[in-house]
Amino acid sequence: MSEEAQDHPAFKPPTNDPWKGFRGVCSGTLILEMIVILLALPVVSTVGGGLTWFSTVYIVALAILMVLACGMQGRPQAMQVNITIQVLVLLGVFIHLSIGIVGVIFGAVWIYLIYLRRDITRRIDRGMLYGQRD
Repeated sequence: MSEEAQDHPAFKPPTNDPWKGFRGVCSGTLILEMIVILLALPVVSTVGGGLTWFSTVYIVALAILMVLACGMQGRPQAMQVNITIQVLVLLGVFIHLSIGIVGVIFGAVWIYLIYLRRDITRRIDRGMLYGQRD
């Protein structure tokens, strides 16, 4: 191998952190979902036959979990936490149908975010990100 070939690896690491933006999108999604979940409180109260102590605690606990999860998006297990919270939102269908619908809609968003995460990883591994090319 020539000296020139050793100086230029197959690709260089990205100049900017590509995960920074992705973490921001995940945090933003959690905040939007928290707002929508809290907006379900009046719906459950009016249409769902009233709030019980269990339904109120469940909905508010989901919102608190989402806010707490925003702060841990830089950790390796963040996506597993996000998906676990999403499963809990889907289980909210037993509280009221509107919470289950919110879970299905945001479930589609999280599936897309998982796809994006895999795509970013693949592009980094292949050296295809903008900052990795000459």
